[in-house]
Amino acid sequence: MKLQVKYNHPYFFYIASYKKTIKMKLILKLTLLISIIFVAACKSDKSMNKDAKAPIAEKQAKELRIHNSTRTDNYFWMRLTDEQKTANEKDKQTQKVEAYLNSENDYFDKVTASTNDFQEELFQEMKGRIKEDDASVPYFRNKYFYITRFEKGSQYPIYGRKKETLEAAEELLFDVNIEAEGHEYYQLGGLNVSPDNSLVAFSTDTVSRRQYTLQIKNLETGEILSDKIENTTGGSVWANDNKTLFYTKKDPVTLRSSMIYRHVLGTDSSEDVVVFEEEDETFGTYVYKTKSHKFIVIGSYSTLSSEFRIISADNPYGDWKIVQPREDNLEYSLAHYGDHFYIQTNKDGALNFKLMKTPINKTTKENWVDVIPHRDETLLEDVSIFKDYLVIEERTNGLGKIRIKTWDGKEDYYLPFDEETYSAGVYANPEFDTEVIRYSYNSMTTPNSVIDFNMKDQSKEVKKEQEVLGGKFDKNNYKSERVWATARDGRKVAISLVYHKDTELTKDTPLLQYAYGSYGYTISDGFSTTRLSLLDRGFVYAVAHIRGGQYLGREWYDHGKMMEKKNSFFDFIDCSKYLIENNYTSAKHLYAMGGSAGGLLMGAISNMNPELYNGIVAAVPFVDVISTMLDETIPLTTGEFDEWGNPKEKEAYEYMLSYSPYDQVTAKDYPNMLVTTGYFDSQVQYWEPAKWVAKLRELKTDTNILLLHTNMDVGHGGASGRFDSLKETAIDYTFLLALEDKL
Repeated sequence: MKLQVKYNHPYFFYIASYKKTIKMKLILKLTLLISIIFVAACKSDKSMNKDAKAPIAEKQAKELRIHNSTRTDNYFWMRLTDEQKTANEKDKQTQKVEAYLNSENDYFDKVTASTNDFQEELFQEMKGRIKEDDASVPYFRNKYFYITRFEKGSQYPIYGRKKETLEAAEELLFDVNIEAEGHEYYQLGGLNVSPDNSLVAFSTDTVSRRQYTLQIKNLETGEILSDKIENTTGGSVWANDNKTLFYTKKDPVTLRSSMIYRHVLGTDSSEDVVVFEEEDETFGTYVYKTKSHKFIVIGSYSTLSSEFRIISADNPYGDWKIVQPREDNLEYSLAHYGDHFYIQTNKDGALNFKLMKTPINKTTKENWVDVIPHRDETLLEDVSIFKDYLVIEERTNGLGKIRIKTWDGKEDYYLPFDEETYSAGVYANPEFDTEVIRYSYNSMTTPNSVIDFNMKDQSKEVKKEQEVLGGKFDKNNYKSERVWATARDGRKVAISLVYHKDTELTKDTPLLQYAYGSYGYTISDGFSTTRLSLLDRGFVYAVAHIRGGQYLGREWYDHGKMMEKKNSFFDFIDCSKYLIENNYTSAKHLYAMGGSAGGLLMGAISNMNPELYNGIVAAVPFVDVISTMLDETIPLTTGEFDEWGNPKEKEAYEYMLSYSPYDQVTAKDYPNMLVTTGYFDSQVQYWEPAKWVAKLRELKTDTNILLLHTNMDVGHGGASGRFDSLKETAIDYTFLLALEDKL
């Protein structure tokens, strides 16, 4: 199922967002989740141990009946509740499940043991490209510069600030390396400084289940206050009185964000007041403050509908006012400027969204008027509001653009970007009254730059360029291009490619094809230092911009979900065929990778066209589609009926069944496959990949290696430390390189 964004900004300060696109912006962490390695038919001393005996899971037939249809699930017994997993004394079923998962991990270790030295070598190589004692570009918010930095050898960041000038002494906020001691997993997030700069709310997750504990630190004394709130989303919002805090709690079973609470500093959390409860199980809720600091906003969202209610940030005990009541297929978001709310919406059939405004005292939709009209060819992705400027993020023909407009209409222009494929985005701009915006730019060959752009005189200052250490990197040694494959229904699908200039493109060239293809998330054509380890060894890396994402606008998403979900799978397969037919690679050297909903993609293509791939990597894969979507107690299920369909409806059930990877496993040859999962994953439960692998072992007719690796300490996001993440990536790349006999 889908990945959720963590509640911390990449450069320290979490700014709660109301935009649906924002919640998916960190999806590229998927590439760091994958842990595996193996090689087939490799004849060197680093070949995999094919003689190791694979575990065989016990079969216990369970019949599942609905719509006059019966499915037999032989591995249903692998499912445990959260209570079973965390119990001090394990019951018999828990012991049995954990024993099986551990046996798979033991098998993984035996098969891959001969590559351990190379994995370490590759890890050191990737680590060597990173500036270990790095720091973010400071950004200014409410009298302080905020900085995130790393010290050499440290796994986690250090957060600090300097008052008014960068020459001031640094105030230490958090050293996460100290906080994380004794934890296999540790995530600090939700950092939210009070308006008077004296307090910071923060949240922690030590399980990787995205159930955060919210606490408050006094920045003047360093004291952690007694206020402690469990089971939150991690984010919070201060009222302007510096003592009232709003936050979101999750349903303890489904993990749906369902209630907004008001907390008063110094009181026990048991006294907190519910100010809003989202009773519709297909909706979630969240809370944020407008950039103007004038309003506190509660948002309710589903895939196809939204609703907002407001109070003055100066009056946390006020009555909440609904902006526009929810309607089916009416999506909107809310920002404030002056006497108006600015609304990004699909109203009036604006498929690619438009920007409208309405007076703050007349907020229902009949009062909305166009600011930026709908355009068929351009997706309106995001807007940022400043005192004198409106900044718009758009996407046309797959390429992201940044547009600057003055409120008086005298200026309207785009920032120039010259490369064929690239990634650019506005971020870390908490100040409202400013002429300077900060944006980032990178491409598949160009490391990331952080740039300050003066909207008044159109000058720019590069504040930081990503350093690639090691002395070997030269962007001129790499090529990128964008090609268009024709899908079976005639639609053109973009493929972004990057490779070393010395790599000859032939049928013998190894190529890794990656995609996600769900929730409207667009994979950016960005830079990766770790990927260089593949490119320098002759691999081509390809991103297939398949339907289900929004690379070509909202329609591209709409035609890759629900009853058209198979378009995502067909697009990926047709891109693979294009790459083979045009001699970029061949089936002997083509590899596929995806995680989460992209893991569903991997499962589907492995059933549909296994002959196209030498290897498939599926990280935390959503593969047991029917059983998961029929069980509304499983986290995220009810909120995703508009993405996948509700299998309680017969038509949806039959369509989902026709592609569900677990249900469609049959007796045939499959590629070499690696599957990874996390025991505490709240988004794709571990038993989905575990059952899938067990069924594949039972039915597949080939001798290719099949590996399951379960991280027994973490959840959906994988390892939390930056070096631990690199180790996972090193293992993944060793897998690919071993298949090509390149160790």
